[in-house]
Amino acid sequence: MSTTAPPTRGNGTRSATQRLRVGGYALGAYLLRRLVITAVLLLGVTAVTFLLVQLVPGDSMTATLSEAALQDPEIVAAYRERWGLDEPLHVQYLVYLQNVLTGDLGVSQQTGRSVLGDLMTYVPATLEIALPAMLLSLLIGVAVGLYAAVRHGRAGDQVVRAGTLLGLSTPPFWLSLVVLYVFFFVLGVSPSGGRLSTYWVPPEQVTGVMSLDALLAGEPAMAWDAVQHAVLPVLVLTVLTVATLVRFVRSAMLEVLDQDYIRAARAKGLPGRTVLLSHVLRAGLVPVITVSGLAFAALLSGTVLVEQIFSWPGVGQYAYRAAAALDMPAILGVSLFVAVVYTVVNLIVDLLYGLIDPRIRLS
Repeated sequence: MSTTAPPTRGNGTRSATQRLRVGGYALGAYLLRRLVITAVLLLGVTAVTFLLVQLVPGDSMTATLSEAALQDPEIVAAYRERWGLDEPLHVQYLVYLQNVLTGDLGVSQQTGRSVLGDLMTYVPATLEIALPAMLLSLLIGVAVGLYAAVRHGRAGDQVVRAGTLLGLSTPPFWLSLVVLYVFFFVLGVSPSGGRLSTYWVPPEQVTGVMSLDALLAGEPAMAWDAVQHAVLPVLVLTVLTVATLVRFVRSAMLEVLDQDYIRAARAKGLPGRTVLLSHVLRAGLVPVITVSGLAFAALLSGTVLVEQIFSWPGVGQYAYRAAAALDMPAILGVSLFVAVVYTVVNLIVDLLYGLIDPRIRLS
């Protein structure tokens, strides 16, 4: 006669708790592993950035200091001491790393200000148009891509495919010029460019986002003016990003719709909306997250042509001017910023993988 007691409710509760605890440990280990990898990647980025300075023909000091500064022995000596130029290469890298860690990215030759201060000014401007463009692109891209996948081979799918092909084939500068011509010159319903009309005095920078700073300064009319100036750049960036997202969403959803468990869910009589939202959409989001992360990083790292045409003082325009003037500290600062953006976005994408797909989290 067996003496084994039947499973009790208490034992079942403990098992569930243990499973949750194991899952929590796995998630913690996954997060820790990703953070360590991200730190190593960022260290590698600083090494590559440092080597870029060494690849500049001639002395890096001559590429950084002006002609007048090079004629002053005190300035030259101070610069060499600050960046450790009289030391071996590995010591110079450690000095450079120490300066980067303390936020010292040098002084821009164009603006005469610290590169970090310039980035703190230009990055929020880019964020002001990149974030709304990305959110709109995700909403439209997922909805239209899912619709095209469900309507595969029908007229709606063909229209969506033609629209995405047109969006991907359109050059950003051409679309910017057309949008500016139609909405500003022909219809007269939008400002021509810039972040604010000339009759406004820009508010004191708090967040760097013009509309938010205007609201914080108690100027709702100025905030509305800032929003109107951001509409056209956001529209162009959204159109360009949506075209890419729709194609990836459609492809990912088509692959999921062809799986056996989707057919089984439908055979059990589950409502079509439940199958799409609970099974198809979640399973198809993993590749979509990858593309979305790369698209958002591209928007944050600067859309040079769009910012240039709309006179939007963002990271792209700052990088363009730095490259045109061979402003080495600014170029290195922007390069480091772009690398950090891609690294952090990849980290967030990896974390989202783990949250959406338990198999990745526990693997």
